[in-house]
Amino acid sequence: MRRRAFLAASASVLAGTVPPVGGLLDASVAVDPRTSWGSWDGWGTSLCWWAKAFGTDDTLADLFFSQKTTTYQGKQYPGLAMTVVRYNAGACTSVPANGESMVVSPNIRPSRQMDGFWLDWNSADPASASWNWQVDANQRAMLAKAKQRGANRFELFSNSPMWWMCYNHNPSGSPVGITDNLQSWNYNQHAVYLATVAKYAHDHWGIDFESVEPFNEPASPWWTAGGTQEGCHFDGSTQQTVVTNLRNELNVRGLTNTIVAASDENTYDQARATWGSFSAQTRGNVGRINVHGYQQGNGRRDLLYQAAVRDGKKLWNSEYGENDPSGLTMASNLNLDMYWLHPTAWVYWQVLDGSNWGLVDADNDAGTTGLVQPKFFVLAQYSRHIRPGMRILRSTDVNTVAAYDPVARRLVLVATNYSSAQRISYDLSAFSTVGGGPGGLVRRWTTQTGGGDAYTPHDDITLDGKQFTAWFTQNTVQTFEIDNVVI
Repeated sequence: MRRRAFLAASASVLAGTVPPVGGLLDASVAVDPRTSWGSWDGWGTSLCWWAKAFGTDDTLADLFFSQKTTTYQGKQYPGLAMTVVRYNAGACTSVPANGESMVVSPNIRPSRQMDGFWLDWNSADPASASWNWQVDANQRAMLAKAKQRGANRFELFSNSPMWWMCYNHNPSGSPVGITDNLQSWNYNQHAVYLATVAKYAHDHWGIDFESVEPFNEPASPWWTAGGTQEGCHFDGSTQQTVVTNLRNELNVRGLTNTIVAASDENTYDQARATWGSFSAQTRGNVGRINVHGYQQGNGRRDLLYQAAVRDGKKLWNSEYGENDPSGLTMASNLNLDMYWLHPTAWVYWQVLDGSNWGLVDADNDAGTTGLVQPKFFVLAQYSRHIRPGMRILRSTDVNTVAAYDPVARRLVLVATNYSSAQRISYDLSAFSTVGGGPGGLVRRWTTQTGGGDAYTPHDDITLDGKQFTAWFTQNTVQTFEIDNVVI
């Protein structure tokens, strides 16, 4: 039996889509319904920076947040049906404060300067002249469009405190990146800012933020005054103070059900180190652990999950991105997350971006959009089928994600094959009933990342008792839906 390679070196020419007659079985995968990794919250994206440029675009809103087929640039695409939305509370403003002005990094693009609502330190009253609630109209517009299309989990997050809270008045970071840039006398003001935005959103925007995240990769050393985006370093002790202050400020405003998320560290290992440095009181003030997926194929996802379970916390992979347009790198890291980290939500950083980082190519500064990348279709294989409320089950293969809908009695499998074309059998014998569709039909959708199928449906597989066999071409992602399944 050949074993599937973890990740193929390249997406070479695919084998034919029709399996050869005969041939030996190459791999077998079993699904265990007795082990559940939790209820799925959803797939999502962060709105900055792309929504600043494209927040009024209904077609893009349909493409990312609806499940309907959407016409984009003359072609039809499956909506990704994202339900998790991260809204960025900006740190920038061109309005001076008592004769002082924001210091702008020479390397930051205008599209990455997000407008902040709190203009100066004169008043914390959101109805005062110190606040401007009219800014950031485009990001707010996309937030509303996402909700209209079914998004129902919203997170407010910060890349940097407001510029005037920073020692050097530069929201891109401190001079050296390893020192805190939030002034000590503004520790609570940062919490006041985020809690006030959350309260205002509830009262005026019709948005209830499920969580507020006051940091973005706070332990990282790259948030410098010459940086390319907003950013701020926070020592662990500072993080603890801000977490406590934020919890208090949310409570004061009656937002007792809005949780504090922390700490959006860049890697799994750093997230575990930061979480381990927190006191029991601080951990108690955090409602969910957020982590970014930039460690990719490395890091101890399992140990971070164990820490979360020990302390009774959910986990989100709240940011992931890279510049492999094929989607194979994304699929491999997503599969590792589902197998070892067990997040209940998974968030792609920039659905629109250049240099192959986006699911759709775009230039946020020029305001132009372009090619839909293959990894858009790869993510559709997951996001359109593994839906909120489904239970994530254990499979015996790191490259097969299993989810079960107890209401619809539907089992979903999303599987990736990187190596040579091969047959893979799926063993569902641990389920009490496996009926399938009419005639035992197993519906499937296929994306061949090197060309060919792009989220293409097929009705050509039937159950053989409680198992079925599928043919995979090289570098292919397939989704299978099996109906009338009872645990």
